[in-house]
Amino acid sequence: MFFILKSITEKAKAMKEHLNNRIFSVISEIVGRSGQECYVIGGFVRDLFLNRPSKDIDIVVIGSGIELAEKVARQTGQKGCVTVFRNFGTAMLRFEDMEIEFVGARRESYQRNSRKPIVENGSLQDDQNRRDFTINALALSLRPENFGELVDPFGGMDDLKNRIIKTPLDPGITFSDDPLRMLRCIRFACRLNFIVEERTFAALHENRERIEIISKERISEELNKILMTDKPSVGFLMLDKCGLLELIFPELYQMKGIERREGKAHKDNFLHSLQVLDNICGKTDNLWLRWAALLHDIAKPKTKKYHKVHGWTFHGHELAGSKMVTGIFNDLKLPLNQHMKYVQKLVMLHLRPISLVEEIVTDSAVRRLLFDAGDDVDDLMTLAEADITSGNPEKVERFLKNFALVREKLKEVEEKDSLRNWQPPVSGELIMETFGIAPCREVGMIKNAIREAILDGIIENNFDAAYKFMIETGRGLGLEPGEQ
Repeated sequence: MFFILKSITEKAKAMKEHLNNRIFSVISEIVGRSGQECYVIGGFVRDLFLNRPSKDIDIVVIGSGIELAEKVARQTGQKGCVTVFRNFGTAMLRFEDMEIEFVGARRESYQRNSRKPIVENGSLQDDQNRRDFTINALALSLRPENFGELVDPFGGMDDLKNRIIKTPLDPGITFSDDPLRMLRCIRFACRLNFIVEERTFAALHENRERIEIISKERISEELNKILMTDKPSVGFLMLDKCGLLELIFPELYQMKGIERREGKAHKDNFLHSLQVLDNICGKTDNLWLRWAALLHDIAKPKTKKYHKVHGWTFHGHELAGSKMVTGIFNDLKLPLNQHMKYVQKLVMLHLRPISLVEEIVTDSAVRRLLFDAGDDVDDLMTLAEADITSGNPEKVERFLKNFALVREKLKEVEEKDSLRNWQPPVSGELIMETFGIAPCREVGMIKNAIREAILDGIIENNFDAAYKFMIETGRGLGLEPGEQ
C-alpha cells in the first residue's frame, strides 16, 4: 500500500530530501548561471509523493536538453556517460545508479495514421499538456530562486490523493493521438492500484480500434509490465472491459464465459487463468513463469467437448496449448528463443504434478517427471500449486499437502538417481562400436530401452549398469558384441 504525503510541511521536507542528490544541485547551479527554466518532471515526481523509489529521472529545460546534459556531465566528471539522441533532441546521462534524461520543453501535434508526433519547441505548459496523465505532469522547479516548487496545472496532487488516473486534456484526443497511452493507462491503474476516471475509461472504449496503429512490440512491452505487477488480473480485466483484450489478445479473450448443457457447466477458464496468474505472482518474479500461468489453459476453447456421461472435457489441451504458444509469441513479437520454449514446456507439463497427487506417487512416475522437466521442475511445481483455485478450502489444503509430498519425493529420487537434465550413460557411438554396426534402427531401440529401464528403476543410472543392459538388449535383437 502506498503512502501519500499530506501536509505542505511533509511535502517540502520530502522534496528537500529527495532533491539533495548532487545531480540536482549541479543542474540548479548551471541553469542558475544561464537563467534557464528547468524542471524535474513526470514519474520521479509522482513516485516521490507516493513514497516509491525511482531511479529514472526526466529533466525538462526551456532550451536545449542536449546542451544541458553535456554541461552537467562535464561538471560531474561523467563526460563519457552521456548518450545523445539528436534526432529526438534528447540526451541520457548515467550518474551513480540513476538514468537521467534531458529534453527541451516541446509541444506536439499528431497525424491520424501515426503515433509519432510533429515536435516543436515549447514552454513548460506545452510540455505538461502533452503528458499522458495528470499524475505524470507534476513538475518541480530546479531554478535556485524557487528550487523544489511544485507546478501542478491539472490537479495531479489531488488525483494522487484520490488514487485516480485521468488525462490532462480531453481523453479522447489524448488516446486517439497516441493509442499506446490506453495500455499505459491500464498499466498504471494496475500497478498503483488506482481507479481510471469515468470519462477517461469511456475514452478507452471509444478509441480501442486505434490500437491497430501500435506495433506489436510496444503492445507486448506493456503486457509484460502488467504481468509484472502485484495483481495482473486487474489489468487484464480492465483490458477486457474496455474492449482492448479482444483486439490485442484474441486467444485469451476466447477463454471467457461459461457454457451449460443438461445442467452441467464448466468454469470460466479466463477467470481461472487470471486467478492462477495472481496466485503465482506471490511466489515468483519470473516473467516467463507468469506467462506460463496465463497460458496454461489457453487451448481449452479449442479442445472443449461435451459428453452426456462425463460432462465437459478438455482432453489434450496441454499439448494443443504448448503448440499455440509459438503462434502467440510470434504474433505479439515476444522472443522466439529459450523463453518461449520454457513456456511451451510448462504449458505441456502443467497437468503432470496434478496427476501424481491423484495417484500413488511411484518412483517411476517421479523419474519421468524429472526427466521431462529437467531444471524447470521446481517452476513446474510452483505452477501446479498455483493452479489449485478451488473455492473449497479443504480441497485446496489437501492438494497442497500432496504437492509437498511430491516435492519431497522429487528431491529424494533426484538425489538417488540424478535424472535432472539427464544424459544417457551409453552413447549411440559406443553402441555402434560395441556391436560393429552402422547407424540403424537398432541403435535407437537400444538407447530407448536403456532410458526406459533407468526410468522404471530396472537398472541404476550409471555406466556399468547401462553397458551391461546394452549388451543384453543387443543380444535380444540378434546382435553380438565384437572383441573389445
